Amino acid sequence: MKYSALHNTFRSLLANKTRSFLTVLGIIIGVSAVIIIMSIGAGAQEVILSQVKTLGTDIVSVLPGGRQDDNSPPASVMGIVITTLNLDDLKALKKSSNVPDLKAAYGLLRSNSSLSWESQVYDATVSGVSLDYLEVEGGEVLKGRFFSASEDSAGAKVVVLGSTVKKEIFGDSEAVGKRLRIKKHSFDIIGVMKERGTVGFQDYDDQVFVPVKALQTFIAGAKHLSLIRAKVVDSNYLDRAVIDIETTLREKHDIYDSTGKNDDFTVGSAQEALSALTSITDALTYFLIAMASLSLLVGGVGIMNIMLVSVKERTREIGLRKAIGASRSRIIRQFLSESLFLTLIGGLIGLVLGILFSWLVAQVIIYLNFDWHFIVTWQSMVLAVSVSTLIGLVFGLYPAIKASKLDPIEALRYE
Repeated sequence: MKYSALHNTFRSLLANKTRSFLTVLGIIIGVSAVIIIMSIGAGAQEVILSQVKTLGTDIVSVLPGGRQDDNSPPASVMGIVITTLNLDDLKALKKSSNVPDLKAAYGLLRSNSSLSWESQVYDATVSGVSLDYLEVEGGEVLKGRFFSASEDSAGAKVVVLGSTVKKEIFGDSEAVGKRLRIKKHSFDIIGVMKERGTVGFQDYDDQVFVPVKALQTFIAGAKHLSLIRAKVVDSNYLDRAVIDIETTLREKHDIYDSTGKNDDFTVGSAQEALSALTSITDALTYFLIAMASLSLLVGGVGIMNIMLVSVKERTREIGLRKAIGASRSRIIRQFLSESLFLTLIGGLIGLVLGILFSWLVAQVIIYLNFDWHFIVTWQSMVLAVSVSTLIGLVFGLYPAIKASKLDPIEALRYE
């Protein structure tokens, strides 16, 4: 009996090959779209999160300006200049009794300026940093040295070049020992950084480093810091360090509310950034999947329409089968099996095409020198095929029930 039902299903579908193909086309497109979006979304999420992870999971950032609520970033993230952080805050944090889990911390202030040497002019980011910069952020000096503690505290006119800046201005010539003009002031070049590339969406090579006091005094004409970055002795102590930093800065800024509502600073960790980015990318991926799934619904409507046409065309056949004893449940199973078979075939074809296209996209992105991973999870494959099968069941049920309710006498008279 099962063989007979399966044989009838194949016979019915093969009798209208073109119509059967057009019927499953919507399912194929829908499943392919879901697989492609989930694959590309997972690859993009991996790239974003890996960039954040390279910054270190033991890093704490202090930004000027408080949050309006728990989910919003401080205004300084949007480019608004807030001057509530300064070097005295950095000194307070580095005092061992205040934040005992702190290993190193530095202050940062940036300015975009023109650099000139002889006839060469180049626009780059000038990063004013304090002494612990290399210990917190990493990086190596290729030639020369980084500035010393005395140069840091005095705000000496010394500069360390990023590898891109060195190449653009000096080419293959030696840079250490020469004088570079930043705005109206001359700085002695004491070092060149080793090439590092882009880490955490920041190009470390296309910038120069000067003592933060020198940038404040000679270039920016400011006394504030745009950021304090700190490294804890162990990532297990990250949460405790965040609390100690908040407590220290509240005391320093005469803030007596421990709830954080009146804070004029924001303390965040890399772990928080990872969680926030994961939530954002997940939400975006789910939204795109929902949009792609609409084509599955369209395909389901197409299947229902075609099955209704099939019921109409096979009215006499249905009447004959019921006249010789076929039950309503048998008629329902027959038409449901056809609908399920169509969506299952469409789902499998869409799955294969989706994986293939995702792989091609990954290869193109890798060819363009992006650190991309081809990711297709078994969950996405099961989800796509299961949903397509469910579509066949849901949208095939009405035509199947309608066929089972046909009166055999009236069906046999149908022309």
